[in-house]
Amino acid sequence: MSSSGSLSEASTTRCQDQNFDDVEKGLKDHTHNLPIFPPSAFWPRGAKVLLPPDPESSEKRATKPSPGVSRWILFQLWFNPYRKFFTFVMLLNTTGIIMAALGRFRYADHHLGALVLGNLLLAVLMRNELFLRFLYTIAIYGLRSWAPTSIKLIVTAALQHVGGIHSGCALSGALWLVFKIVDIIRNHAIQNTAVIVMGVITNVLVISSIVSALPWIRNSHHNVFETNHRIIGWLGIATTWNFVILGNSYDIVEQRWRADGHSLMGAQEFWFAVFITAFVLIPWLTLREVPVEVEIPSPKVAILKFKRGMQQGLLGRIGRHSVMEYHAFGIISEGKKSGCHYMICGVQGDFTKSIVENPPRAVWTRELKFAGVGHASAMFKRGIRICTGTGIGAALSTCIQSENWFLIWIGSDQEKTFGPTISGIIHRNIPLERMILWDSKQRGGRPDTVKLLKETWDSFGAEVIFITSNMQGNDEMMRGCRAAGLPAFGTLWDF
Repeated sequence: MSSSGSLSEASTTRCQDQNFDDVEKGLKDHTHNLPIFPPSAFWPRGAKVLLPPDPESSEKRATKPSPGVSRWILFQLWFNPYRKFFTFVMLLNTTGIIMAALGRFRYADHHLGALVLGNLLLAVLMRNELFLRFLYTIAIYGLRSWAPTSIKLIVTAALQHVGGIHSGCALSGALWLVFKIVDIIRNHAIQNTAVIVMGVITNVLVISSIVSALPWIRNSHHNVFETNHRIIGWLGIATTWNFVILGNSYDIVEQRWRADGHSLMGAQEFWFAVFITAFVLIPWLTLREVPVEVEIPSPKVAILKFKRGMQQGLLGRIGRHSVMEYHAFGIISEGKKSGCHYMICGVQGDFTKSIVENPPRAVWTRELKFAGVGHASAMFKRGIRICTGTGIGAALSTCIQSENWFLIWIGSDQEKTFGPTISGIIHRNIPLERMILWDSKQRGGRPDTVKLLKETWDSFGAEVIFITSNMQGNDEMMRGCRAAGLPAFGTLWDF
C-alpha cells in the first residue's frame, strides 16, 4: 500500500476519496471535527490513562491547532524515501534507454528482454509477502542488538517505502518493453509476425496493469484497481512467457524456428520469467478459506476473530471470494502462542457493511501475512505507538507483545464502539503506566497530539514514533514531529 509523511500534499478532494480506504485499512476515526485540548490539562500525575475532565475547565483550556510548518519541512515530507526510490530507479532506467537508443549500451543490444523482465521481477519482489518478511527479518535480527538508532531509522524508512522501487521498476519495465517492441517493429523485415503480435499484446497488457495502479485510479476506484491490476497482470505474465519463448525460439539470422530447448534454458529472459511467476504464485499457494467469528459491538465496527496467534506488526488480506476483492486490515494478537488473532473492520464501504449485515462464517485469506512498518518496531529499544479510531487494529499488537512500547489511542466512545473484547485485550496486557486512552467524546475534543507525543517522548524515553491515523491526523502528527525533531513513521496508502 517513515521518517517522512507519505501524502502530506493531498488535496481536499483526494482526502474525500481516501475516506473509503481509511475505513477498510483501519484508519477511520470520527474525532477530527472536535475541538483540541492540551494533554497536560487532563494528565493526572502518576497515571497515563486519562479521566474525563471538567467540561467548563476543558472549554477554557481549549487551544488552537499548531501553527503552520515551514515549506522546507513540507518538502521533506513530500519528497520522502518512496519518491526518492522512484526517482532514482526512473533516472537510472531512462538513462539506460537513452544510451541504448544512441547505440552506447552494448548489453541492451542483445538483452532488451532481460532489462524488461529484470525490472518487472524487482517490481514483483517489492510487493511479495515472503520476500518482504525476509527483508524485515534480516533487518530486525541483524541490527537491533548493535546498530545506532540513526541506522535503524534509515533502514526502517527504506523498508516502509519499498513501494517506490515497485512503482519505479514497473514503469521502467514498461518503458523498456515499449523500446523493445519499437526495435522489433523497426526490424520487422527479419522478424516473424508471431513475435511482433505477441510483443504488442504484452505491451498493451503490462501498460494497462500499470495504468490501473495510478494513484487517482487506485484511491478513487479501489475495486476497479484491484481487479484490473490482478487479472490483467496475470494475463501479462502469460503473454510475457509466450513472448520470451517465441523471441528466443526464432532465429532472425537463419529466418527459421529453433526447437532447441537448451538455448531457451540458457537465456536470461527465461529465468527472469521463471522467478516472476514463482514469486507471484507463492502467496496464492497459501490461500485458504478459514472459519471466522464476527462480533459487532456497535454499528461502526466489526471484530473478526480467527484461529492462530501471530507476531506483532503484521497485516492480513481477507475477502469473501477466493480471487476477487481483497481488503487489508491490521492484525491484533497477544502472541504466536495465543491461539487466535483479531481484525478490526471500520464499517463504511460495501465490503465492511456486508460483514455487519450478513456476517460470514468463513472468509478467504492468504496464510502468509505481509509485514507493515510496525513489524520493524522489534528493532528499537523503546517507542511510542499512536493511533486513532480503528487504527488500533494495526497498532495494538506491538504494545501487547513488547513492554518497551507505549500505546496512545485516541477515539470516540472507545469502550462502547469497540466492545469488551478489544477493551479486555488492552487492559489484560498493557499496564496503566504504559498507555493513554483518550476518549474524545467524554472529553469533548481531541488532544493536542504533537504536545502529547512530546510529553510522552520525554517521560517514556522513546527513540521512535509509529503513527496509524487517517490522512488528516497523519499529516498533522508527521509535520509536528518533524518540526520538533522527533523521528516518526506515518501511514502509507500505497498497498
